[in-house]
Amino acid sequence: MGVAGGASLCSKHRILSGQIHLSKLWQLGLRHSSCTMRLDPEQNREQDAILDLESEPESFVASPADLFQPLDHYERNFQDHGKKKIVPPPEVMRKLSEQRKSPAFLECRIPKMSEDVARNALLSFVNSKCCYGNRAAGELVIQELKQQMLHRYRLETFIETRVSEWTFEPCTNALVDGPQNGEPPQLWNIKVQAPQMFQEDTKKFRVPHSSLVKECHKCHGRGRYKCSGCHGAGRMRCVTCCGAKHRSKYQKRCQMCSGTGRKRCSTCSGRGHKTCTTCQGEKKLLHFIQLITTWKNNTYEFISDDQFNFPRELLSTAMGDNIFKEENTLVYPLVGFPYPDMALASQRATAEHMAAFASTSNVLQQRQTVELIPVTEVHYQYAGKMYLYYVYGMENKVYALDYPERYCCGCTIL
Repeated sequence: MGVAGGASLCSKHRILSGQIHLSKLWQLGLRHSSCTMRLDPEQNREQDAILDLESEPESFVASPADLFQPLDHYERNFQDHGKKKIVPPPEVMRKLSEQRKSPAFLECRIPKMSEDVARNALLSFVNSKCCYGNRAAGELVIQELKQQMLHRYRLETFIETRVSEWTFEPCTNALVDGPQNGEPPQLWNIKVQAPQMFQEDTKKFRVPHSSLVKECHKCHGRGRYKCSGCHGAGRMRCVTCCGAKHRSKYQKRCQMCSGTGRKRCSTCSGRGHKTCTTCQGEKKLLHFIQLITTWKNNTYEFISDDQFNFPRELLSTAMGDNIFKEENTLVYPLVGFPYPDMALASQRATAEHMAAFASTSNVLQQRQTVELIPVTEVHYQYAGKMYLYYVYGMENKVYALDYPERYCCGCTIL
C-alpha cells in the first residue's frame, strides 16, 4: 500500500473512531504514515509544523523481527532479537592437554600453637572491638590447647563463555560493515585477548560484517516525538491562575503567566517536541550482532570434618598452608592421595565441573589445591569461670562466642 493510499485510509479511520492506535497502524502496514489526531484549534494554530509527529509511546517498542534478513549461521538469532544465545565451543577446545604438568607436593609449615601465640591472638582480636574489654584477655589463665588440622580441597575452573545477541545504537557513521563485505565469522573464530588466568572479566565486541542500517522503530524515522505534556503546542495552561489570566481573589493580572493564561511547557522547553531517546535524533539505527565474552572462575570447595563446635563457614575465608597444588588445562582426579576424603572430593569436583562447563564453555585452565587449616580450641579460666575461644587459619583469626568482657551487643563476634 502506498503512502497516499495509507493517508486516505488513515483519515477515514479517524472520522469513524476519533483516534488511531499505534498498533493498528502497524497492522495496516502504515509504519511510515504521518497522520495523527487533530489538536484543539488553539494548539493547532501555535504548532502546525509538528502535526506529523507521533506522541512518544509510554513503553519501549521493540524492533520488529521482520526488519532483518537472515545472516547464514546467525539466522536463528534474528528470531529472538535482544535475547542472548550461548554458543558452544568447538570440540577441539575440550581435549585434555597432551602434556600433563607434574603436581607439586609442598612441605607443611604450620607451627604448633603455644599459649603466648593464643593469648596474643585474643588480645589483637579484643583490641579491634570497640565494646570488648582487654582486661580478661590479659589476666585469663589458659587451661588447655586442643589443636586440629583440617584439610580444604579446592578446584578452580577458569572458563570462557561466548554469547551473541542482536543489539542496536544510533547510526552516526556513514560506513557500515555489513554482509556486503563478507560473511560474518563464527563466534569462536573471532580472536579475543583473554585476561590473566583466573581473573574474571567481561568484554563486548561487534561481530564483523553483521551491521544493518534501519529506520528507527520507535519514532519511525522522524528523530523526535510530539511532547506529551503540551501536545506539541509548546505552551501549557498556567497552573497558578488555571488559564483565567488573573487571580480570582484579587482580580489582578497573574504574575506567573503575565496575564496570558499560558506558560512555556517545562517538559519540552517550549519546543513542542522531544528528541527520540532511541536514535538520539539520528532517525536511523545501526543493528549489529554483539559478541559478549565472559571469563569466570568457578570454585568447588570441600573441608574435612572436625571435632569442634566451630562455624565451618568461617574456614572459607581463612588462610591455609598449601600442601598440594596442580594446575593444567584440565586436571586429573587425585588417585592414591594420603587423605581419602580429599581424593573423593577431587573425583566429585572434576566430574561436576566437566559436566557443567565442558559443553557450553571453553575451559582455559584448572587448578586444584589441598591446604591444611589449623584450628585450636583454647580453654581458659577467668574470674572463677571456664570459657573457650578458637584460633584458626595461618593468620590466627579468633572466634570468641562467650568472651566475658562485652559491654554491648553492637559488635560482631567474628
